[in-house]
This record gives sequence, structure tokens and C-alpha cells, in this order.
Amino acid sequence: MKQYILTIDQGTTSSRCIIFAKDGSIVSSAQYEFEQHYPNNGWVEHSPQDILATVVRACRQCLADSGLEAEQITCVGITNQRETTLVWDHQTGEAIYPAIVWQDRRTVEMCQKLKQAGHEKLVTARTGLLLDPYFSATKLSWVLDHVQGSRERAEAGELLFGTVDTYLMWHLSQGQIYATDASNASRTLLFNIHEQCWDKTLLEIFNIPAAMLPEVKDSAANFGLMGEHVLGHELPILGVAGDQQAALFGQACFEPGMAKSTYGTGCFLILNTGDKPLASSSRLLTTVAYRLNNKPVYAIEGSIFVAGAAIQWLRDGLKLISDASEVERLAQETPIDHGVYMVPAFTGLGAPYWDPEARGGIFGLTRDTGIKEIVSAGLQSVCYQTKDLQKAMEQDGVRPKVLRVDGGMAVNDWFLSHLANILGAEVARPMCVETSAIGVAYLAGLQANIYESLDELTQMWQCEQTFSPKINKPFRDHLYDGWLEAVSKVQTNSSES
Repeated sequence: MKQYILTIDQGTTSSRCIIFAKDGSIVSSAQYEFEQHYPNNGWVEHSPQDILATVVRACRQCLADSGLEAEQITCVGITNQRETTLVWDHQTGEAIYPAIVWQDRRTVEMCQKLKQAGHEKLVTARTGLLLDPYFSATKLSWVLDHVQGSRERAEAGELLFGTVDTYLMWHLSQGQIYATDASNASRTLLFNIHEQCWDKTLLEIFNIPAAMLPEVKDSAANFGLMGEHVLGHELPILGVAGDQQAALFGQACFEPGMAKSTYGTGCFLILNTGDKPLASSSRLLTTVAYRLNNKPVYAIEGSIFVAGAAIQWLRDGLKLISDASEVERLAQETPIDHGVYMVPAFTGLGAPYWDPEARGGIFGLTRDTGIKEIVSAGLQSVCYQTKDLQKAMEQDGVRPKVLRVDGGMAVNDWFLSHLANILGAEVARPMCVETSAIGVAYLAGLQANIYESLDELTQMWQCEQTFSPKINKPFRDHLYDGWLEAVSKVQTNSSES
């Protein structure tokens, strides 16, 4: 009998469902976008109802398109946008405030006060993260401080906190599952990655009641049952991981030193460091890649807030293009040393700068500058930001020889060629670029005994195309120096780079 795995991939701009066959082939998929809300400068919110409704709709559409019955699905895996913070009533399931998205910067001041109070060293030592608005803890604290009566209710055990995976599982199980996995927990600033538990001292620093935190499980575990109200049949949820860690797993980066970079709304370069957490000296993040059989595997990660979102802005904000697919042709028609640099610091700069107050800029404009140059600069900015992460990893003593890539931008051959040029390294695109979804399918499949081992999954990874560097080092350095100069112009005094 054929075995099928249903995966939910809940992202920043859309919710997707993909059904995979055992061999990793896609049987069907469905995807629905939802609205982004920007109530104030630097604030980003989602409607929790939109998140849940688009997930359920995508699951139902995906099943209908597959021609399968729900009973034929072996198990479910969930991967999700990370750090995004939700608080809801444990009786009604109603969220008490919109979801505060990982990109949101409203807690800059709170983070600065915590740094001034001398907390960052301890926070980083225990969590592997920095004191930055990116992570969940200050977002959660903000909700408890700004929604009337919520702190008292949280302390009384009436409110629940979760990242998107937890919120979805709670609702899909009609309140029967209240859990997360170690990869998502490690992004909250509340989880001790060495002891693998919620940390009492961190809860005190951020003033978070322990009663509102979910149980932390392995990434492949028996989480519980998705209720029959979703697809007409109960299905076990057996795999959960944050989207970037799921992509690392889907890229079969199981050995220390292997790395992947995902190009979606943001860009996330993760390198497997094995069973030892590597403390970064260059402001990269130490994180749990995944946890199997109660044993964590660690990774070092560089996060870029704006990658595909820069192309989205060129389309929707400036209206320079009508479709993202146009950018490859425009870039091909432009020399790579056109002199224009775009720094897309729309919500601050991520790694290795960590400058939340920085804002975007376009430099090097002349009378000859046109749409082609600006669009090319937008694409190139993602390559240069990846180079920043590569340089930071080198400072920490690790350098990926081959970078496995995925995400929406990975279908663009010009972009990957230029990325190889700027990195001076090989870039490999897999046959399946839906690596977050397939990664969590692998996790669920391991738990369901569909797959026997990581070795079996390693054999399943297939390279579709490799891109090699075609320019020399002096030219590469010349292009990158122009980028560093442009970045220096948008940085603020609060930067610690």
C-alpha cells in the first residue's frame, strides 16, 4: 500500500499544503496568500484567523486535488514561520491580539533597556540568540503589557502562548495538543538550548508566566491527532520544525559543515555544527537544528530580513515590474557592475549587523539609471547579504564548500549564477525546492517508520543543477566593497557591528 504524508507549510505571506508520496514526489499542492498588516512604522501583524483559515482551506483543496481519501494519509507534518508570536484564550481559542510577526520591530526600546541592564550575555549564553526584537520573548512581553488584564490572566493560567506551530496544532486538534518542538522553542529567547528546557531565569528577565508555555517535544514525535473536522478523518501529527530548520533537514544537511540557504521573504543560511553548539564571535545565531530521540543537533545561522521581499517591493511598492518572473530577464540585460547598490533594510539589518534602526537606501544613481539597474541591484543585494553571512561564518571557523539553496528565488538561474560569483563557492539547487515542506515530511515519516534512517533520506536528495563561480577574486572583491560602502551609509549609531 502506498504511503502519503500531508505537510502544512505556514509561511509569512501564504499558507501551503503539499501531499508527498514516500519517494518525495509531490502528489498535489495548494497555496493561499493572506494579508499583511502594518499598523505602525516597523510593525508587522497577521490576523490569527487568516493564518488558520488559509491552512484549513489549503489542506482541503490539496486533498481534493490529490484524488486521495483522508484515510490514505499516513501522517501530518507542520513547518512554520518562526518567532511570530500568538496569545490566545485557553477556553475559547480566541487570540487576544493579532499575531506579531518575526519581522516586527516594535520592541527595539525594550531590547535596548535589557541590554543596558546587562542581560544580553546571559541571554546569549543560554539561548544562542541575541537580544533583538526578532525573537518571541519581547513580543510576548509587549502583548502582556499592552492588552488590558492579560498579564493577570496569563498568571492565572487562562492564556496560552505559542509560535505558529503551537497555535495551529492547538486549533487543528480542537485544544487537545499544546506543544511545540525544540527547533521552534529555540527561537523564543526563553528556551535553554543546552539543558533543553524553558529557562526560569529567562522567564524572570522577560516577565513571562511559566503557566502559558507549551510542552517541548522532539522534532519527530507523536504530537497528537489533527481532528476529523479538518479533513473528515483524524490524522496523527508526527513531525514539526521551524521552516528554516525543516529546510536544512529537507536538504539532507545531516553532517557537520553542511549548509543550506533559503531564499523566501527573508534569507536564512544555516550550517550544521553537529551535537556541539558553536558560540559565534561574529553575531550569528546558535540554534537547535532539530532534535531526534531527545538528542539535539545544533546549527549556526545567519538571518537576513529582506530577500524575496525586496523583489515584492519592486513589484508592489515601486511598480517597476508587474510580476516577479520578470526580474531574471531584466538582470540578464544589465552588466553586473552597473554601479547601483540597493540596501533593503526595510525593517532594519539582520546578521551580522543587527541594526534594528537602519532603513533602506539606493546608492549610485545616475541619469542613465533605469528600471533594469534598480531591479538588478535588488537581486544582487540578496547575494551580497549572503556574502556577509559567509564572511561571518568564516570568522567563526566554518565555511561551507557547497551551499544548497531553496525557496522561491532559487528558481532564478541568473540569481544563483551571481550568488556563486559573489560567494566564490558552488551553489547547488535540488530537484525539490520545497525543502521546508519535504523536510517536515521526512521528520513525520521517520516517526511513522515510513523512513528507516537519515542515511535513507541522504540517498533521496538529488541535485538538479550546480552553479560555479565565473568571475575572479579581484572583481568579486570590487563588487562587494561597493556593497559594504552602501551598507555603511544606512547604519545607525545603535549598530554594534
